[in-house]
Amino acid sequence: VGGCRPHYGGGANMKGHTLVEVVFWLALAACWWLFPLKLPLLTQILIMGLFAMSLDLVLGHAGILTVGHAAFFGTGAYVAGLLAVHGWGEPLTGLLAAASVCLVFGYLMAFLVVRGSDLTRLMLTIAVCLLLVEAALQFSAMTGGSDGLWGIQMWPVLGLFGFDLAGRTAFAYSFIVVLCLFLLLRRVVQSPFGLALRGSRQNPKRMDALGAPVAARLRTAYAMSAGVAGVAGALLTQTTQFVGVQTLTVERSAEVLIVLVLGGAGHLYGGLVGALLYWVAHDWFSGLSPQYWMLAVGTLLIVVALFGGGGVGGVWRRIGAAAKARGVEHTP
Repeated sequence: VGGCRPHYGGGANMKGHTLVEVVFWLALAACWWLFPLKLPLLTQILIMGLFAMSLDLVLGHAGILTVGHAAFFGTGAYVAGLLAVHGWGEPLTGLLAAASVCLVFGYLMAFLVVRGSDLTRLMLTIAVCLLLVEAALQFSAMTGGSDGLWGIQMWPVLGLFGFDLAGRTAFAYSFIVVLCLFLLLRRVVQSPFGLALRGSRQNPKRMDALGAPVAARLRTAYAMSAGVAGVAGALLTQTTQFVGVQTLTVERSAEVLIVLVLGGAGHLYGGLVGALLYWVAHDWFSGLSPQYWMLAVGTLLIVVALFGGGGVGGVWRRIGAAAKARGVEHTP
């Protein structure tokens, strides 16, 4: 009787996967020395990558469709900005305050979002963004209105590293925060809680039949995602020392959704890779043609959507599957 036995080479695959990850993060860190003139752009890429990772937790893993995640991003940005304007410019506690406010905000909003259908969720999240934008414009004495919040002065990180015009401190600070939160989110999605989220996304009725608290887990995931998005917004405020109403708009939500689709939903690296590709293409095409750069970026996105099959993450997954298929050993 003939048969075949799959040979996965688990140890070798894990070592190779870990090596690729280490190279990826070391390459990002090396940008501090390699591209000193591009550090502000690279800092924006890290922040948008973190924002996209927060969206991936609810969209790619929990299956909650939203086009209003900028509500948490902008809320975190304004919390950090208002603290600094009113005399408290310590960066780390500003991040903690933004995360705490957005965590509570996200958990309360989850009671509305989780129970609805996809169309209901879209309408609710868009409506919340619109309401927050209007509130920011109406309370202009506090938020700065359409002119934005000025006068933000951040204290040195840990009392030692001041924010400089070249963006060196901002990049290093953002890199460390993004790396720490990435490791935290990866621990979450690889835990039994993360497996339950994927089960809820694939077959919520079966998870209910098994006695799993689907709604409670989705609310927790949504709140965690909101907290991470708030940290991303606070990072943007602290590194640019400005916050405007644009951080709350539906356009910002659509932009981060494009970033996630480009990188590939369902993998945390998709947010980072998508942000890297999107903003590098944005910078390069706008340098080539200030008038028609949006046409070039739009064409790139269409090509990825039609032929990428899940973005860069989907391509990487298919390469890995092909490598495993070549490792199958046939035995008599």
